[in-house]
Amino acid sequence: MSQFDKVSVDLKANVYFDGNVTSRGVTFADGSRKTLGVMLPGDYEFGTSQRELMEITQGQLEVQLPNEAWKAVKGGESFQVPAQASFKVKVLEVTDYCCSYFAD
Repeated sequence: MSQFDKVSVDLKANVYFDGNVTSRGVTFADGSRKTLGVMLPGDYEFGTSQRELMEITQGQLEVQLPNEAWKAVKGGESFQVPAQASFKVKVLEVTDYCCSYFAD
């Protein structure tokens, strides 16, 4: 999918790691939410409250999920993160992503 139709977009950006990671919230008609963002090269650690699906739309990174080895992920690929977990990423080049949230 290259675009979302009939959505609301948060005007205020979420800014993390001194501006190296930014995103904007998107709300769909059914109330579900996603964030669309950009990560600049660097090492970052994130925490989750809900289960997440992280779709990499462009770029390349390595991810370390809880109790797993580092894994390479590039544009067109995705990974899931469990709720109440932390994960690490090594962003190798400017990377665009779409993160979906699930209340299991």
